[in-house]
Amino acid sequence: MNAHIICGGLTFEEVPVELREKVAFREAQLPAALEEMRKILGLREAVLVSTCNRVEYFGATTQPEQAAAAWPEFLRRFHAVTDDFSPLSFQLHGVPCVEHLFSVASGLKSMVVGETEILGQLKDAYDIARVHGQTGKWLNRLFQSSFAAAKSVRSRTAITRGHVSVGSVSVELAEKIFGDLDGCRVMVIGAGETSERTARSLLGHGVRSILVANRTFDRAGALAAELGGEAVRWEEWEDRAVEVDIMISSTSAPHYVLTREKLEALLKRRERRPLFLIDLAVPRDFEPSINLLDDVFLYDIDDLQSIAHGHLRERQTEITRSMEILKPHVDRYMAWAVKQTGGPGADDGRTGWVPA
Repeated sequence: MNAHIICGGLTFEEVPVELREKVAFREAQLPAALEEMRKILGLREAVLVSTCNRVEYFGATTQPEQAAAAWPEFLRRFHAVTDDFSPLSFQLHGVPCVEHLFSVASGLKSMVVGETEILGQLKDAYDIARVHGQTGKWLNRLFQSSFAAAKSVRSRTAITRGHVSVGSVSVELAEKIFGDLDGCRVMVIGAGETSERTARSLLGHGVRSILVANRTFDRAGALAAELGGEAVRWEEWEDRAVEVDIMISSTSAPHYVLTREKLEALLKRRERRPLFLIDLAVPRDFEPSINLLDDVFLYDIDDLQSIAHGHLRERQTEITRSMEILKPHVDRYMAWAVKQTGGPGADDGRTGWVPA
């Protein structure tokens, strides 16, 4: 019996955040989603990756056509939405799928090329699938190989240097709004890794103080201690927001944390001081119409793309080198896959077939 190694889904390159947020998976949802996805897509093994930039699946299957056709239906059913994601979804199999995963792990397909956070997100997604018995020899080997490939790219190129993180791009935007960041105060809403890195980047450029608000106060306290800031109880963050110049939000809330109505009341107490809002969450934490208010500068995760594109041109040489480094890693995985059946003439997966 032969099995295809496949992947597919939605990415920031084709799908705007207002659609991606409708089908984003919270970490707590992943075990149930994986189980349902395997059945609907006909997958023997499965990993589900959901980040602010992408919602993608990776699988081993004997029925790749079923998976491609069933993916949009799975999204509609699981998230109870009516949108048709068929025209926006991609699917790859064989070598192109392996190349895709290795490139994603290396940060080559990120909105901000070279960012390092995606590698940790892939590891987390893989670990969840593995712990819940959703992976086997094909995806175990595939993901472990992708992590090794990403390590080679990061150690042998300059792809991660310069303005390549969400945090550093946010600093650039803040400096455009405020000029010198000395004396600016920041509030972090949600104590996630992305928010922490962004806050650290701002601290390194002159920000005076950090407030951290999280639904779990102990987690807020822990992050505040690491940043040299102050923890704020969740029910108090709106009152304390009057004090700050920059707000960073990256929660997993299914609804807006800050609405236009709430912010209008807050602005009356701010005396027309500029307010920079960085919404790193998917689904978004800040109501988009907030951006229409005077003295408010709202950027969501897709807004970072305009800056990232400028850096992309600067990094083209490093991207080319990175792809050359990835090639032998891809070849090694495909050679291993062919050996699983043994004997000459086994398909190498370039048409999508991987022996099982």
